Amino acid sequence: MKPEEIFGVSKKVVVVVVIILALLVFLPRVLPVFTVNYGEVAVVTQFGKIVRIASSGLNFKLPFVENAEFFRTQKLIYETSEEAVSSKADYKDQPVDSSTEDGQQVSIRYTVRFRLMPEKIQSIAENIGHEEQVVERIIKTESRSVVRNVAREFKAGQLYTGDVFRFQEQVSNLLRDSFLKNGIELDEFLVRQVKFGQEYVSAVEQKQIESERVKTEEYKAEQEKFRKAQAITKAEGEARSQEILRASISDQLLQKLAIDKWNGILPTYYGSSTLPFLNLNR
Repeated sequence: MKPEEIFGVSKKVVVVVVIILALLVFLPRVLPVFTVNYGEVAVVTQFGKIVRIASSGLNFKLPFVENAEFFRTQKLIYETSEEAVSSKADYKDQPVDSSTEDGQQVSIRYTVRFRLMPEKIQSIAENIGHEEQVVERIIKTESRSVVRNVAREFKAGQLYTGDVFRFQEQVSNLLRDSFLKNGIELDEFLVRQVKFGQEYVSAVEQKQIESERVKTEEYKAEQEKFRKAQAITKAEGEARSQEILRASISDQLLQKLAIDKWNGILPTYYGSSTLPFLNLNR
């Protein structure tokens, strides 16, 4: 093939590619119909002005005049986590760094599950923007600010030892009110981890070890006291038994016990003038 022929073929390929790209760009504007999937709504505009909201299904529009921008109304997830951690969140961000009431540095990882309210989509589009702008301007800004500020109201020990649920509830209440004002429904706010510095963690662990050691020693002391009391009670019981036994034993009883155990054989020698077991003075 001659060079001019190769050039001609290449030129035709380029023209075809350009036409295809142009069709992909302008075809949605040319077609009088568009489809809204379930879990979405579309904001229909005429030259930038919102004229109506289109629900799921087949919808009609004026070619070149009207345009449709789509908003998801399904539940979405914004999550703060380490970069290395894999997640199925729709939007990911870095953990929030803050400090506690007593000055300990903390890094908080949390999840916000939310949805754009369908009946508020027009207001959202007019006042906030598209979905990504909603997340950036409301979800991200509000949640990070509230989490950071509420953390400063708690002592480190409260967040470290399990008072996270009260922290979580307090943040949830603040976010819920703020989101509703912007047409967003908070489904759930979850704290996944409150991470402290290693120095603080080591100090808490050492304190816990000392506390367990004290508890062990106290337990041993209590056990020793119990054993001593048990021994005293036993000794007192035995002494009382001996006292009762002495009070209840008589000469007649001793003689009877001796007779009961006698095998009937008299001894060869006697150490007294009387026969054993016989009281001759009666």
